[in-house]
Amino acid sequence: MSKSFLVLALLSATASAQMIYPTTRKVDHVDEYHGTKVADAYRWLEDDRSAETGAWVKAQNEVTFAYLNKIPFKGKIFSDLEKAYNYPKYSAPRKKGEYFYFYKNDGLQNQSVLYRQKGLNGTPELVMDPNKLSADGTTRLTVFNLSKNGNYAVCGFSKGGSDWQEYQIMDMKTLQMLSDKIEWVKVSGASWQGDGFYYSRYPKPEGSALAAKNENHQVFYHKVGTAQAADELVYEDKVNLQRFHGVYVSEDEQFAFLNLSDRGKGKDGNALFYRAKGQKEFTPIVSEITNFSYSVVDNVAGGFLINTNENAPNEKVMLYETATKKWKPFLPEKPEPLTGVGTAGGKLFALYSKDVTTRVYVYNMKGQLENEVPLPGLGSAGGFGGENDDKFVFYTYTSFNYPPTIFRYDIATKKSTVFREPEVSFKPTDYETKQVFYTSKDGTKVPMFITYKKGLKLDGTNPTVLYGYGGFNISLTPSFSPTRMPFLDQGGVYAQANLRGGSEYGEEWHKQGMKLKKQNVFDDFIAAAEFLIKEKYTSSARLALQGGSNGGLLVGAVINQRPDLCKVAFPAVGVMDMLRFHKFTIGWNWIADYGSSDNAEEFKALYAYSPLHNIKTGVNYPATLVTTADHDDRVVPAHSFKYAAELQEKAGKSSTNPLLIRVDVNSGHGASNTKKALETTADTYAFMFQNMGLTWK
Repeated sequence: MSKSFLVLALLSATASAQMIYPTTRKVDHVDEYHGTKVADAYRWLEDDRSAETGAWVKAQNEVTFAYLNKIPFKGKIFSDLEKAYNYPKYSAPRKKGEYFYFYKNDGLQNQSVLYRQKGLNGTPELVMDPNKLSADGTTRLTVFNLSKNGNYAVCGFSKGGSDWQEYQIMDMKTLQMLSDKIEWVKVSGASWQGDGFYYSRYPKPEGSALAAKNENHQVFYHKVGTAQAADELVYEDKVNLQRFHGVYVSEDEQFAFLNLSDRGKGKDGNALFYRAKGQKEFTPIVSEITNFSYSVVDNVAGGFLINTNENAPNEKVMLYETATKKWKPFLPEKPEPLTGVGTAGGKLFALYSKDVTTRVYVYNMKGQLENEVPLPGLGSAGGFGGENDDKFVFYTYTSFNYPPTIFRYDIATKKSTVFREPEVSFKPTDYETKQVFYTSKDGTKVPMFITYKKGLKLDGTNPTVLYGYGGFNISLTPSFSPTRMPFLDQGGVYAQANLRGGSEYGEEWHKQGMKLKKQNVFDDFIAAAEFLIKEKYTSSARLALQGGSNGGLLVGAVINQRPDLCKVAFPAVGVMDMLRFHKFTIGWNWIADYGSSDNAEEFKALYAYSPLHNIKTGVNYPATLVTTADHDDRVVPAHSFKYAAELQEKAGKSSTNPLLIRVDVNSGHGASNTKKALETTADTYAFMFQNMGLTWK
């Protein structure tokens, strides 16, 4: 181990003990941004493949796991989580030809297994078991896309949690892989046309995949049975190297659509082109990239149905006529955001969000409303996909106290029936969820869901997890988590705040939490915590803040601004260095939401809240467990490494609470298998209860 480290024993595993951390070497590195000099003492930790960084990670993990493993009830927590998670889980079936394809997890399998069966009552046949692809179960099946005739399927694989994928082709008659192998795929789907498919990739990087620049995103067409070297280059842009390019094909395979975006330049929308089958050149529908988005829903006689937010923050569907190049209204914008739209069985299914809960409407192909699809309650629904000759479609409905249940919707009768419901070991009626609206700092009303076991006493003593995200136009909708139920059984409260920056109320809600207005997101989260405390769901001594990725940034920024707000903090895989995030892997893609330190005005806003740069010296920080993973090539672990080192150095001596980092191995931006997910969850609950002075019973 490097001389830079001195791993010392923990003084105690109790929450009140003063922790002693590994020593982290500091360097005299200073950057200048628009006249402001900014020190970066832990710049060397950005090299996450160096021996010194590896030794630092090992030292930190030794301290962290020594602490966690001394918590006497951690084993009980893991056992309870396993029991709650251990029931069969299914995906909704997808029809292709005479077969229905679906995924099933028997309960604790690391990866879900792919099956197919003839007809809805046929005998399931194993198609692929990803659990057999790696010894530790961390290789995932990320893509399974069948050709139009169902004879072949593109299978995409990710190893160890990486965003990089490798594509192979399965012969669906023999269920054997062909020799085709496609590497360095990223930010891509697989869209079939004829005897091949379109996909997007980057050139093979020099050095490690984690250090790849992610520049020059290219679209290729691969013909079944050929080598990758023979693939046809369909599109690239050697001038604008940080653009994303993708091609997708209409259901009848008569049209291919080219999508271009340029988020690295701060633009939130895309350009859109098309070409008819047999043509070489793409014709523009929208030639310039702006902040408006466009996606093709389906092709119809004379043109394309296109979902867009052009002059419609809540989105709408327009008919684009190819002959006249004119746009005509099809589904006008509504007061509620349009969150999903697609066609099946000769109908158009439109999903809207009303106060963060799903509403589903069925339209004919003239844009006339036919009916609403009744849902079991106020929750989230998704699915409704299919082909134009389908007689029925499937959808999944879920809520915080409603496990994901698959429904079959008959298009002719307009009726829904339960197709498959999970057999869980608890009674959903024992729990309840309420939606509240609280007031943020500037007077904005913000929704929040609160879930707990019935009979909860509002006496301010309940251990509470407040979860948030607030960014990238992503909505936190009601969803079920089996590992949340044991926590609720311990008298816990789970609160999910729908902060600005998301898509809960359309593009305007998103804009209120991005770039120069990012502070609104933190204010919304702080106000959510204050509401929970004021209403006596909990107290600051029993409150934990949690968020991942952009939500990790959220937690890091909030505990800098309000270290007194909570007892425990869980910033997971967070974007912590807001001045340099765009210099790692795919990070430049986030400029459209965050802005960039290269811009003087945006630098001021970023520097004012950047978690790494605003840690206070001499302050008692909440007990903090930073979590990341060695294969995270989206938000590289260097963000968490530098943040944890700075937190320990500046606040380690003044904080009576532990400030630790947990680095998972062979995992990525999310847990790479079931076992790792359960282990991480058990550690977070154990850390939370220990530092709140509670015992898991």
